Amino acid sequence: MHEMGRILRADITSCVVGTWFERVTEPYFGAMVRIMAAEGYHIFGIVYDIQVADDGLVRQLLSAEGLDPLILEDNRRNRNVPVEISVLFIGYLSEGTIMHLLPPRPPLSLDEIHVCSAEEKRAFTTASASFGYFRHLLRNEDLPTGELLAAHLHDLGEVNSPDWLQQAVQELIVLLRDDYPRLMALMSALGDANLLPEGRE
Repeated sequence: MHEMGRILRADITSCVVGTWFERVTEPYFGAMVRIMAAEGYHIFGIVYDIQVADDGLVRQLLSAEGLDPLILEDNRRNRNVPVEISVLFIGYLSEGTIMHLLPPRPPLSLDEIHVCSAEEKRAFTTASASFGYFRHLLRNEDLPTGELLAAHLHDLGEVNSPDWLQQAVQELIVLLRDDYPRLMALMSALGDANLLPEGRE
């Protein structure tokens, strides 16, 4: 498995990863990723934002009339347009044990990051009978929580059983029962993603 990018900056809850345009299709919104921390443990996270940077040449091209598609493609492919990917931490692996807790230390600059395999996703989500890592996704009210959780459950639902998906949705409903606006946003996003249990659509 090749690296998707490397850490630019990090704190105990999240990090920003640097990569380039040619790899931007690999880390999608809601994707589960794994960081190979230099200290010997692995940190799991979820992609919650992707930003494509601009520069002076891009601004010049935008001001030109009749932009040639060949110039556009050359600018994207050959100039290595920088991309920043924001990742929220949801757990870590240490000495063979997966914990749904924040990592003991943030990763270091230039640590590698990879998109999780189906086996890694299953291992993480079945490491505990509870969905304790949901609290990391619900903690920050500035995130598009409904859309992020819908993308995450769609991604993880493809590698887990239908029972797991239904239990995950039920747990989120319980966790957000006292926050009506966020619960309704979540239900709307889950409905659009066809992830609601029968009878709740």
